[in-house]
Amino acid sequence: MGKTAEKKSKFTKEQYLKWYESMLLMRKFEEKTGQVYVQQKIKGFCHLYIGQEAIVAGTVSATKKDDKHITAYRCHAHPIGLGMHPKYIMAEMYAKITGCSKGKGGSMHIFSKEHNFVGGHGIVGGQIPLGAGIAFAEKYLGTQNVCVCSMGDGAVRQGALHEAFNMAMTWKLPVIFIVENNMYAMGTSVERTSNVHELWKLGLAYDMPSKPVDGLTVEAVHEAMEEAVARARRGDGPTFLEMKTYRYKGHSMSDAQTYRTKDEVKEYQMQDPIEKVLHTLKENKWIDDAGIEAAEARVKALVDESVKFAEDSPYPEVEELYHDVYADKDYPFINE
Repeated sequence: MGKTAEKKSKFTKEQYLKWYESMLLMRKFEEKTGQVYVQQKIKGFCHLYIGQEAIVAGTVSATKKDDKHITAYRCHAHPIGLGMHPKYIMAEMYAKITGCSKGKGGSMHIFSKEHNFVGGHGIVGGQIPLGAGIAFAEKYLGTQNVCVCSMGDGAVRQGALHEAFNMAMTWKLPVIFIVENNMYAMGTSVERTSNVHELWKLGLAYDMPSKPVDGLTVEAVHEAMEEAVARARRGDGPTFLEMKTYRYKGHSMSDAQTYRTKDEVKEYQMQDPIEKVLHTLKENKWIDDAGIEAAEARVKALVDESVKFAEDSPYPEVEELYHDVYADKDYPFINE
C-alpha cells in the first residue's frame, strides 16, 4: 500500500497516461516490425526493444526537448519515445527514401535532427565516446543541455568506455551514461565476461556517481534520471546508471535463444513494465475499459499508418549514393 500511495503523490494521471500510450506504441511497433521482418520486407539485422520500454519512457519524461540522446543499434523505441512519427522509422527499415536516414541506415542507424536523437550506432560501444563528445560540445557552447548516452551490457567491455568515463569526470561533462543491462550480450551472460557483475560499480573507479536502477519500473527510471540530469545541469558532471531490464525477444531476429530457458523469460514477462503502468492507472481509476480500447486503437492506427507509408514510399534513386557523403557546413546539432 505504501508504494501505491507514493505513486499517487509523485506522478500525475497525465504522466501515467503518457507513459502508457508511449510504451504501448513502442511495444506494438516492435511487434509489427518483427512480423514484416519475417515477411522479408525488412533486410539486414534487426534488434527489437520489447520488454525494455520503461527505460526510454522514464528517460524522456525526465529530460527536456533540447537534450541529446544517443544509443546503440537497438534503437527503434528511443526516437518513438522522443516523439518521432514511427512511419519514418518503418520507412527507414524498408530502405525507402522517406525514411529518417533516407533509407541508407536501416534498422541500426535511426537518426532525427528534429528530435535531437543522434543515433542508432552499429559498432558495439562506438556511441560511448560520441556521447561524451556531444556533452563536451554542449558545455563548450554554454548550454544547459545534457546528453543521454545509452549502451548494452556487452558494450561496457569496450576500452573506449573507460577513456570516456575518465574524460567525462575530468572535464565534468553533462552526460548521463546508461547501461541497459538485459543480462545477455548477444547470447553471453554478464557473469561469463567479468568478475564484476554489478555493472554500476565500474563507474566508482572514476569517482563517478553510479547506482543500479530497476529498469522494469518507469517511475524508478524517471527518478534516477531526474537526479542525474539535475547534477549534470548544475555542472557537477556525469552519472552512470545501470538500468536492470530484460528483453522478451532474442538479441536479433536470427537469435535462437538457446542460452536461456522459457521459464526465465516467463518470469520476467510477469514484470512487464507496461502492465505495471496499466495497473496503476486502473488502481487509481484513471482509465477504464473504454479508455484502454481507445489508446489501443490510436496505437494500432499509428502502426498501420507506418507500414502503409513504408510500403507506398519509393526507394532512393541511384544518385542518392553521392549525397550526404560529406557533412554540410553546419554541424547538425550546433548553430553558429
